[in-house]
Amino acid sequence: MIPFNKPYLTGREADYMAGAAAAGSLAGGGPFTTKCHAWLQDSFGARAALLTQSCTAALEMAALLADLTPGDEVIMPSFTFVSTANAFALRGATPVFVDIRPDTLNLDEALVEAAITERTRALVPVHYAGVPCQMDVLMDIAHRHQLLVIEDAAQGFGSAFRNRPVGTIGHLAALSFHETKNVISGEGGALLVNDERFVERAEILWEKGTNRTRFHRGEVSKYTWIDLGSSFLPSELTAAFLFAQLEGSDAIQEGRMAIWQQYDKRCTSPLVRGPIIPAGCRHNAHMFYLLLPEGSDRALVLRNLADRGVHAVFHYVPLHSSPAGRRFGRTSGTLPVTDDVSSRLIRLPLWMGMTPQQIDTVAGALNAVLSEHLASVRS
Repeated sequence: MIPFNKPYLTGREADYMAGAAAAGSLAGGGPFTTKCHAWLQDSFGARAALLTQSCTAALEMAALLADLTPGDEVIMPSFTFVSTANAFALRGATPVFVDIRPDTLNLDEALVEAAITERTRALVPVHYAGVPCQMDVLMDIAHRHQLLVIEDAAQGFGSAFRNRPVGTIGHLAALSFHETKNVISGEGGALLVNDERFVERAEILWEKGTNRTRFHRGEVSKYTWIDLGSSFLPSELTAAFLFAQLEGSDAIQEGRMAIWQQYDKRCTSPLVRGPIIPAGCRHNAHMFYLLLPEGSDRALVLRNLADRGVHAVFHYVPLHSSPAGRRFGRTSGTLPVTDDVSSRLIRLPLWMGMTPQQIDTVAGALNAVLSEHLASVRS
C-alpha cells in the first residue's frame, strides 16, 4: 500500500536532537528554539516568530492577542479544520462561516463584506492546499472595517501571494509543522507576528503570561505574571528536529513540486478537476486533490484505489454542518460550494521521497478507477 503520507527526514534531525540532549537543554526556549525563530523571521520577514506546540496553539495565541470577548464574531470558511474555529470559540467568539470560491476552495472574498456586522472583530483566511487567498482584497476589507486579519497558514509554508510569503500579509499568522505538512516536527507550529503592536504581548502570552523573555534579555531585573498566557512552548527536542527540516526546506519544496507536477500532467480526466492556481499565487505543492463528478460514489472510488494499493483520502466535513459548528457558530448566507466540493473531493498520496514507480502506481490506479467509475456514473 502506498501511504497517503510518509514523514520525510533530512538526515540531521537525530544529530540535532542528540546535541540538545547532550547539552542538557530539553525544555522550551533553548538554543534550537532561538535558531528556529531567527530562521523564520529572516525567511518570512516577520516582526517576530514564536514556536508553538501546534498550529492550534498558535491560533489560540492569536485569539488571545485579538482580545476577543463573548459576542464578538470572527469570519472564516467552513471548509477548514476544526482548530480554525475552536481557537476563537474558546474565547467566547462566534465563528461566522462564509462560502468558498469554486476554483481555489479558499474563502470567497466577494462574500466577506456581507458577513460583517458591528460585532465582527477579525477575518481568518485559510490558504487551502497551500494556494494563497486573495489577500489584497481581504486586507482592503479589513482596513476599511478596522478588522484584524489572522492567516491560517497551516498548509501554506513556502507559498506566496504576489511575491509576499503566505503568513506575512495579515496582522498575525499561524503555521503548522504537523507530520502531514511540508516541513515537519511531528507536532508543532509557529505564530508569526507581522504587526509591531502585538510583538511584546505575544512574547508574554508565549511565556505563560510572564515577562520572562524580557528578563532573559536583561531588560527587567525579575519576571512575574503580568497577563494571560499558557504553556505554548514546544520542547527543545522538537525545535532541534524542526531546525533540521527548516535547513532542508528548499530541497523539500522542490521535491514535492516535482511530484505535484507529475500528478497534474497524468492524473486528469475530462470529468474530474484538479487544483487551480490563480495568477499571482505561488503554491507549495502541499496537496494534490481531485473533484469527482456529481453523483459519484466517493467511498467506492477510495475503496477501489485501496484495492489497487493506493491510500487516498477525503477531507473536511464542513464545520457549519457539524454539531459543534451549529452550536458555537453561524453561517452568513448559504454555502453551496462548500457543501458541494466537500462531498466530491479526494486527496492523493504526496510526500517527499515518493519514487517514480510509486507515482506511476498512483497515476495508473487513479486513471483505471476513474475510467470505470465515470462509465458507471454516465450510465
